[in-house]
Amino acid sequence: MFSIDNFIRPHLKSLKPYSSARDEFEGEASVYLDANENNLGSLAGGVDYNRYPDPYQKTIKEKLSKLKGVKPEQIFIGNGSDEAIDLLMRLVCEPGRDEVLLLPPTYGMYEVSANIHNIGIQRVPLNERFQPVFEKIAEKQTERTKILFLCSPNNPTGNILELATVEKLIRSFNGLVVVDEAYIDFTNSPSWITRLDEFPNLMVMQTLSKAWGMAGLRLGMAFASPEIIGYLNKIKPPYNINVVTQELVSAALDKTAQLEDMLQVIIQERTRLMDAFASLPLIEKVYPSDANFVLVQVPNANELYAYLLERGVVVRNRSTQPGCANCLRITIGTPAENDNLLESLNAYSAQEATL
Repeated sequence: MFSIDNFIRPHLKSLKPYSSARDEFEGEASVYLDANENNLGSLAGGVDYNRYPDPYQKTIKEKLSKLKGVKPEQIFIGNGSDEAIDLLMRLVCEPGRDEVLLLPPTYGMYEVSANIHNIGIQRVPLNERFQPVFEKIAEKQTERTKILFLCSPNNPTGNILELATVEKLIRSFNGLVVVDEAYIDFTNSPSWITRLDEFPNLMVMQTLSKAWGMAGLRLGMAFASPEIIGYLNKIKPPYNINVVTQELVSAALDKTAQLEDMLQVIIQERTRLMDAFASLPLIEKVYPSDANFVLVQVPNANELYAYLLERGVVVRNRSTQPGCANCLRITIGTPAENDNLLESLNAYSAQEATL
């Protein structure tokens, strides 16, 4: 039976976390003289900007609890998902000894964070359909392999990882399995959040940066057992989410109807672009997408990337990623932006036809 206590770095088990003023007092008072704040107010002008924020983001967690169908104590709020990635590695991986397992091509921050902490990296490339190969992953795991990162829908490929394979990996992996669902809102596939109680070694990450349109506010979410979340709260900075972000996010979480409207437009535009790409001779392959972007393969990605850039259209060249030779990752824009993109692609095709 999996127990997170068996994976925590020994010195962190007995760590006494920093106790902030807002840890030691909860509730309402008429005079606050406990946190060395500036009680005259804030030059930034906000009503509460002179006060430290709620260190555990209770209002946001209550709303997310209802929205996601989990308990508040199963939610960690971070300064983007990157904070959860960083903290998790610090929590369970001994530098210079332990390692994580990655399935490239995938989100690059897993590798960067591992390198920052001097954590080893094992890699098992996805197959030609950008799906995990269970047998090869099982062969790579050792007693030092503490975390397996699965990105689904995957970035930069856009596809959902096969549910049966993911479940098999969670059941068999002797360590933490992180399923990064940054793009889950753009697919009909069920979130692994619904199975947290079934798998004590599972952590699911999501974000408000994509579907919710709040990339600039930097708020990521991790969902796991209360035990795992408790350890993350123990080692996080005391006030990791600022007052402004908490206020704006709390208000946004009440706008689920508007979220559905935006998602409908993005998914419709995704279908339109994918159909248009399939009819363009210059695009050799259009990969399936469950995200708000599409990966396409072209004869010369560097050349097409430079051409689009000259016309003021910025896409992402992913040619250096494993299995993504001559591939561009194209975000779904507004209808007008997508029209601009297609006009540029058609102009490039016409130019190539005359050569």
